[in-house]
Amino acid sequence: MDLQVFWFVLIVVLWSGYFLLEGFDFGVGMLLPFVPRNESERGAMFESIGPVWDGNEVWLVVAAGATFAAFPAWYATMFSGFYLALLLLLFFLIIRVVSFEWRAKSDSPGWRRFWLAANALGSTGIALIWGIALANLIHGVPLDSNGDYDGNLVDLFNPYTLCAGIAFVLVFAFHGATYLGLRTEGALHARVGAAARRLALPAVIVGTTFLIWTVFVAVDRNDKDVFPVVVPAVLGIAALALAAILAFAGRNGLAFTMTALGTIAMVATLFTGLYPRVIVSSPNFANSLDVSAAASAHYTLAVLTVIALIVTPIVLLYQSWSYYVFRARVSGEEIRPSEAIPRSSGGSTAG
Repeated sequence: MDLQVFWFVLIVVLWSGYFLLEGFDFGVGMLLPFVPRNESERGAMFESIGPVWDGNEVWLVVAAGATFAAFPAWYATMFSGFYLALLLLLFFLIIRVVSFEWRAKSDSPGWRRFWLAANALGSTGIALIWGIALANLIHGVPLDSNGDYDGNLVDLFNPYTLCAGIAFVLVFAFHGATYLGLRTEGALHARVGAAARRLALPAVIVGTTFLIWTVFVAVDRNDKDVFPVVVPAVLGIAALALAAILAFAGRNGLAFTMTALGTIAMVATLFTGLYPRVIVSSPNFANSLDVSAAASAHYTLAVLTVIALIVTPIVLLYQSWSYYVFRARVSGEEIRPSEAIPRSSGGSTAG
C-alpha cells in the first residue's frame, strides 16, 4: 500500500477511535442535567467516565498530530479556514476539562450545578462543531488556487452540515446512554435505560438521514460513485437500528456495541466519500486539495510509519488495561453512616 494511502487510512482510524471513545464521554455529559436525581447520582455519572476521559482525549491529540505530520497542507488549510469554529471548539474543550476538576472543589450546590451545566454545554458543543467541521470537508468550502480558505464562518453552515452536527449530538447522546447501561446499577440504571429508549428513535432517524445525505453529497459534490461510499453508510444505518432494538430489549452490552459501530460508520462514510481528496473546494471544484498534494515527503511518511507501528500498540494496551481496571459499576445510591462504618466483630466491652 502506498504510504500516502496508508496514512490517510490511519488518520481515519485515529478519528474513528477518538469519536468512538469520546463519543460516549460526550454523551454522558449531555445526559448529566436530565438523568440523575440527586448529587450522589450525579457524582456516579462523573465517576463512570472520570478515570478514562482524559485517556480518551489522547486520541484527539494523536489524530491532530498525525494530520499535521503526514498531511501538513491539509492541516494548514483546515485549521486556518475553520479558525473561528475551532476556537469555539477549544473553548468547549476547556470548560469541559475544567468541570471535572473544579466541580469537586466545593460542596456548594450552586457551584456543583454550574460545573455540571458547563460539562453538559461543553459536551454538546464539541459534538455539534465536530459534526459541522467534518461535514464541510466533503460538502465543500471556498478555496483559492493555492488551496487557501477564501470564505468566512457563515460559509460553514448549511442544511447538510447542520444535519451532521445534530446527528453527532444525538448519536453521541445515545452512545453515552448505552455506555451508562453497562456502568450503572440500581435506580440510576433504570433511568439510564429509559433515556436510551427515548434517544433511540431520534438518533436513528437523524443518523440515517445524515448517512444517506452523505452518500448523495459525495456523488454530487466530490465526483464519487455510489460504491463504495454506500457500504459504510448501510452498515451504519443497520448498526443504529439494531442499537435501538437492543436498547428497548434491555441488552445493554450489545446496544453499546452497535452504537459504537454506528459511530465508526459515520466517520468511515465521511472519509470514504472524501477520498482521494482531503478538502473539497466549492464552487470551484478544481481547487480541491487531494491526498497526494497534501501529503508530506515519502521519507517523512516512512519515519512516521515506524513510529506509529511502535507507539500505537502501546497506547491500545494501556487504554485496554485502564478500562479493565475501572470496569466496576456505579450505583449513585447514598450510603448511610451505619453502612459506611462496619461494626467491630468483637463488640464493645463495658468498663
